[in-house]
Amino acid sequence: MTADAYTPPRVWTWDKENGGEFASTNRPIAGATHDKDLPVGQHPLQLYSQGTPNGVKITVMLEELLEAGHPGAEYDAWLIRIGKGDQFGSGFVEINPNSKIPAMVDHTTTPPTRIFESGSILLYLAEKFGAFLPPEHHARTETLNWLFWQMGSAPYLGGGFGHFYAYAPEKWEYPINRYAMEVKRQMDVLDRQLADQKYVAGDDLTIADFAIWPWYGGLAMGWQYNAAEFLDVQSYAHVQRWARALHDRPAFRRGRMVNRVAGDPSSQLHERHAASDFETRTQDKIAAE
Repeated sequence: MTADAYTPPRVWTWDKENGGEFASTNRPIAGATHDKDLPVGQHPLQLYSQGTPNGVKITVMLEELLEAGHPGAEYDAWLIRIGKGDQFGSGFVEINPNSKIPAMVDHTTTPPTRIFESGSILLYLAEKFGAFLPPEHHARTETLNWLFWQMGSAPYLGGGFGHFYAYAPEKWEYPINRYAMEVKRQMDVLDRQLADQKYVAGDDLTIADFAIWPWYGGLAMGWQYNAAEFLDVQSYAHVQRWARALHDRPAFRRGRMVNRVAGDPSSQLHERHAASDFETRTQDKIAAE
């Protein structure tokens, strides 16, 4: 990289063409770019999201809540196409001023409660329904330890490794090596944690698993950045066992379909308004109508 070494200017200015694949939606200012109200469905919980790893965290949890017998967790899931800039619509910015998915509104409260940031939504739902967050002091704290481990670690996987390995306009050795080393260290942390227990925070499924699986389970399954061989993800045997076990849960399979816009059309449920939508409203069914 020495031949193209970068000397930062005294004051940074925005180059709209810089930023790789996401240059069209990245900008250095906040706020809405256009007026657009958000739709509201029939259920108290309204989710506005896309089926990225951060979005899947929430749909997996909602489907697990329903599977566990919590009918109050019925929800409407509306698609926010982040590649088209839907997250900068005025209605979405009112819910999340940071313009990131997922965002949720709980209409069971007066006034309705807005919740944004995936970790906050997971914790909110766990406390609302008394599920997937152990009440005992040590178990609760351990679950939150791993929930926030994911919050702090995933940016190195996504914005760090993923960006420079898969999305940057050119591949540069230094950042790819830097972030590959960190992601492999994180996978080793997780592998060691899963060596002697069924789930991340212990023997019970918790919001820590919901947070970590879409990112690190997805990496272990070979879905992230076409980098499975490069990162030798098969070598993390305990992560592999955990990732595949959760993948096979019916609620995880459903949750991964919601707001998904890529892959097999039969696996894409752009919007979810009822449990029957998984059988009748996937993209292959809609295309056949």
